[in-house]
Amino acid sequence: MVLNSLSGRFLLLTVAFVMLAEVLIFVPSVARFRVDFLLSRLERAQIASLAVLTTDEMIEEGLESELLENAGVYNVVLRRDEARELMLSSPIPEAISDSFDLRDAGPLELVSDALHRLVDPAPRIIRVIGAPVREGGQLIEVTMNTAPLRAAMIEYGLRILLLSAVISVLTALLLFLAVRRLLVVPIKRVVRAMQVYAEAPEDNRRIITPRASVRELREAETTLQTLQTELTAALRQKDRLAQLGSAVAKISHDLRNILSTAQLFADRMEMSDDPSVMRAAPKLVGSISRAVNLCETTLTFGRAQEPPPRLERLSLAPIVAEAVEAERMAAADADISFAEDVPAGLTLRADPEQLYRILSNLLRNARQAIAASARPGEIAIQADEDEHTWTIRIADTGPGLPPKAREHLFQPFQGGTRKDGTGLGLAISAELVRGHGGRLELVRTGAEGTVFAIRLPKGATLLGATLSPG
Repeated sequence: MVLNSLSGRFLLLTVAFVMLAEVLIFVPSVARFRVDFLLSRLERAQIASLAVLTTDEMIEEGLESELLENAGVYNVVLRRDEARELMLSSPIPEAISDSFDLRDAGPLELVSDALHRLVDPAPRIIRVIGAPVREGGQLIEVTMNTAPLRAAMIEYGLRILLLSAVISVLTALLLFLAVRRLLVVPIKRVVRAMQVYAEAPEDNRRIITPRASVRELREAETTLQTLQTELTAALRQKDRLAQLGSAVAKISHDLRNILSTAQLFADRMEMSDDPSVMRAAPKLVGSISRAVNLCETTLTFGRAQEPPPRLERLSLAPIVAEAVEAERMAAADADISFAEDVPAGLTLRADPEQLYRILSNLLRNARQAIAASARPGEIAIQADEDEHTWTIRIADTGPGLPPKAREHLFQPFQGGTRKDGTGLGLAISAELVRGHGGRLELVRTGAEGTVFAIRLPKGATLLGATLSPG
């Protein structure tokens, strides 16, 4: 409902305050109108008295009545040359109730007399005293009925109130539109930004970007941006620590077994001259390497936070070529071929370092899966785009994911694709893709191989604005 909104209530308050201001103006305005009305009666009475001054004879009774009727008074008294003279007269229907001297009346007295006349509906006979215009004497005095005066004051007051109502409505409407444009719309944009962020707090692109022109609103947006940034980092850290803590016991057990084996071989090398030491040395190196790798990946995942992606336009082909070349060198002793199907002109918006890490993790998993099968294989990378999405597919001809890995895919320490894997590579890759506003999907897996797809959006509706692919 409009009246329950901020702008609606502001509209009502504006109308009320403008009407209050008009009422405060109304009272002195009506008092001024009353003074002008009485002065006009005095001036008309003075003009009527000129007919008497221009002749030395008595004027006819009919003419006198007509002059008094036109002046709107009962009689006229003019003081000239220190002599007070009744210029025009007619019967007064009742006794004079009040006298008003306009020559030295103060503002408060005039306002009080005006309000008293408005609230008193009974017609009265009053005496009005004033100064003649154009130095036509020292004083002019008339008697008159208050009924025409009160009627004219009411008519004038109604016009003032109607005009005040129109002004207040127009003013309120303009202020309503201004407040809606300057305050309500930006506030709604901030609320929408909070709703969008709440849907996926891990997506860095949903963090609000301050752009309000009003200083206070911009400060609110900046504070919200800081809060969202810290909350996203805290959520990631909490998730990592929770997952890391639940796996500490398993990691400790596995790591102890690996290092125990390494220790036995090391002791044998130190205490024996047996020629078989030469054959045991590679096993020792392998055991230690596995322990180091496990420690490094665990510590990498347990870091405070992944930095938010620095999005920029980049060509995909060079990054794919670099990641493939690194894995090709690592697979030098295995029968693994690599295929790249990435259009040379394909560009996308991403963080180049994080995109390389994503591709490197997926390629490494594919290489290790094929190598573990002890069979020749192929890893293929293919990329394309449509109106809304960039898609990168990594396919291998390995043995496929084991059932446990499928059940806990992208979960650290549970979703490993190899028997001795930790699953951190997939977990980190999925988190980095989410940070880009996209998703990492398992397209298919089986005896014929595995296909993962990285899907990155070309745009996202954030804070009321659309990020276009350009």
